[in-house]
Amino acid sequence: MSDMENQSLEENTTVISGPLPPPPETYDGPKLPSLSAFMPAYNEEANIRRVAEDVLAKLKLVTDDLELILVDDGSKDSTGKIIDELAKKHSEIKAAHHEKNRGYGAALRTGFENCSKEFIFYTDGDGQFDSGEIIKLIPLLEKGDVVSAYRVNRKDPWNRILNAWIYNTFLLIFFRLNVKDVDCAFKLYKSKFFDTVTLKSDGALIDAEVLIKLKKAGAKIVQVGVNHYPRLVGEQTGSKFKVILKTAKEILANWRDLA
Repeated sequence: MSDMENQSLEENTTVISGPLPPPPETYDGPKLPSLSAFMPAYNEEANIRRVAEDVLAKLKLVTDDLELILVDDGSKDSTGKIIDELAKKHSEIKAAHHEKNRGYGAALRTGFENCSKEFIFYTDGDGQFDSGEIIKLIPLLEKGDVVSAYRVNRKDPWNRILNAWIYNTFLLIFFRLNVKDVDCAFKLYKSKFFDTVTLKSDGALIDAEVLIKLKKAGAKIVQVGVNHYPRLVGEQTGSKFKVILKTAKEILANWRDLA
């Protein structure tokens, strides 16, 4: 990309200074031998640069062998270009692109498929989580194979919170998935379990599908609370009717596979 193109991209991108705390100067806790992290992003041009660089700085404190995969799910804005810039700037960052928008589940599947390290971590590219809180998850790997965080004082509209409660209750009743906040985009996994499962969801069912299938494969799930920050810019899509409808259709299509 030319200097002129770089300048044009910077001028047309709104950069928002977020509330996420800076990385600590030192970290004396346990480190992971290797870590693959990934972030899905769709039309996140105002968030992705600051969030990705924040994630990179904080995760480098907990491992000396890191890869960060940024998945552009067919964004219509400058998200994809920014991701490519970040991959050129930072050796740890890898870019993955969908030619068209395929859905949140498809973006997560691309992330999982590109992971190559012993542990896998994922979070969203919208800046609603502080990746530095991975230090809360790492010690729990002694007790489980998946650490699934739940949002403390969730900063979402009431209808999203209500929808989430209904959905989590449904998953508990019909699939015996006793997880407090299934869709919380802050999870740490032992990657070996992904060798035994095949993921199919393109939509919002993906988090539940992963946890249900890993549990069936023998993985033990433990949980811990993390802070949740308000979205400063961009649009949330999880509570849209078409997203809910797509999730319902995916549940029906995959019922036998998950039950």
